Amino acid sequence: MPQFLSPLTGLIDQGGPVVIFLLVLSLVAVALIAAKILQFTFLGVGRFGAARKALAAWLDGHPDDAKAIAARGRSVVADIMLKLILGSGAGSAPAEVLKEDVERICIQRINALRAYLRPLDMIAQTAPLIGLLGTVLGMIEAFQAMQGAGAAVDPSVLAGGIWVALLTTAVGLAVAIPVSAVVGWLDSRIEAEQSEMEALVTAFFTGAVAERGPGRVVSLEAPPETRHAV
Repeated sequence: MPQFLSPLTGLIDQGGPVVIFLLVLSLVAVALIAAKILQFTFLGVGRFGAARKALAAWLDGHPDDAKAIAARGRSVVADIMLKLILGSGAGSAPAEVLKEDVERICIQRINALRAYLRPLDMIAQTAPLIGLLGTVLGMIEAFQAMQGAGAAVDPSVLAGGIWVALLTTAVGLAVAIPVSAVVGWLDSRIEAEQSEMEALVTAFFTGAVAERGPGRVVSLEAPPETRHAV
């Protein structure tokens, strides 16, 4: 057996089935975390630059440049921005309808980013409880042995049984703490993505009048012949 596996083998021998189950949960958590990181990287979560530049170009009255910038952006918000530009340029639906449909797409994108977060959260919440269950079962076994020994009980044997029982709680916490931290980090990334989507969509339809002034607002309700051609 490889030398680096010796501590793990000893942990399993001392902790029993509860530790084995917790180790399996930790492997599942690692696989889910790796999948989420790959998903976030592939979808460009957190990359807002292209979408913001496309919005600025659109509000400045350069629809072709805005479309090109959004198309080059490899991120969720850039794709949302591209759909807004294409939808408004088509001129086939009122602004209210386009906004509702884009909001529908945003909800779908956010739900896709939240996929598999619930299982990770469940692992973070249940791992300490499973470890505590192992500790309780170990303590019961230790005190049963003490009762059976009567007056001849060896305190060192009892102490050994207790620390082995507490081992499962330690393993449960060791699994839960990093998983909980990662879930919080992933959730914060998703919340930032959702906030950026809401801000871009709102600015697209309001023309960011509070920041840019009413004289630089692009109207989506202009006559068809004066709308931006995309």
